[in-house]
Amino acid sequence: MYKFKKEKQISFTDFNQPLGLQMNPDNRWVKKAEMIPWETIEAEYARLFPSHTGMPAKPLRM
Repeated sequence: MYKFKKEKQISFTDFNQPLGLQMNPDNRWVKKAEMIPWETIEAEYARLFPSHTGMPAKPLRM
């Protein structure tokens, strides 16, 4: 079983870190995360869990 989250993943620019630090938009991991089509991948991932019983699967972007 897979449950889609209703809210969207927060972006790196919206992520507040302690002491007011900001994520560097030039960081390679930040750039890569913005290029990945998360909604498409999540739809394919959800198809792996067709049953509606049992424990829900972990979120894709955990």
